[in-house]
Amino acid sequence: MSSVALTFFAFLGFGVVTFTAKDLADPSRQLPRAIYLALGIATTIYVAVALGVFGTLTVDEVVSSGGTALAVAAEPVLGRVDYWLMSVTALFSTAGATNAGLYPAAGLCEAMASMGQFPPVLGRRFGGRAPAGLLITAAVAIVLAVGFDLSSIASIGSAIALLVFTLVTGAHFRVRGETGASPLVLSVAVASTVVVLLTFGLTTLVEEPATAVALAVIVLLSVALDVGWKRIRDSRVPAG
Repeated sequence: MSSVALTFFAFLGFGVVTFTAKDLADPSRQLPRAIYLALGIATTIYVAVALGVFGTLTVDEVVSSGGTALAVAAEPVLGRVDYWLMSVTALFSTAGATNAGLYPAAGLCEAMASMGQFPPVLGRRFGGRAPAGLLITAAVAIVLAVGFDLSSIASIGSAIALLVFTLVTGAHFRVRGETGASPLVLSVAVASTVVVLLTFGLTTLVEEPATAVALAVIVLLSVALDVGWKRIRDSRVPAG
């Protein structure tokens, strides 16, 4: 159950796909097709890779290899050439995932700033070009990449993503009349994410206490910053 959280993190990019809706000619038709097709392709690749890795390496070897398990599994086929080929491929894949994660940062921050949910500074563009939200998001990502190992980053990202999606899905109940969403589907989504989130949180607390502490600090800091900004924003609104 706990490992489902990491699987969810691996598929997190499909939530970002929806940010492209404004750039599509026919989003109501193209977006669902793109998501279902991409999910099918990604799932097939993930399963094939998993079978290939565990068909070559033992569980202990996979664990000890960490983030380079795929390259280690490929090494017996073509030797060091295959190892370096998979390493370079992984770098390109990571760069692509990072780019996809940063893609919505600018537009999201600007939209939230325009609604007063974020401070105005996050909606600004430096030099008329560089979005402040994008730069801040990239800076935070760099700090996390330097300060935590890959497994810790995946754990933190998984837990926060599950929490965000749980809250967003819960809020969807308020607008389901506009979207036509099924209450049953929304209920199943919220229940499943809550169960996975709680299980993952308890497992992380036992096996990776430092990661659990970092996660708690990030959540509490986020709430504190949000509450602080809302108080500052409300104090600036003229009475009456």
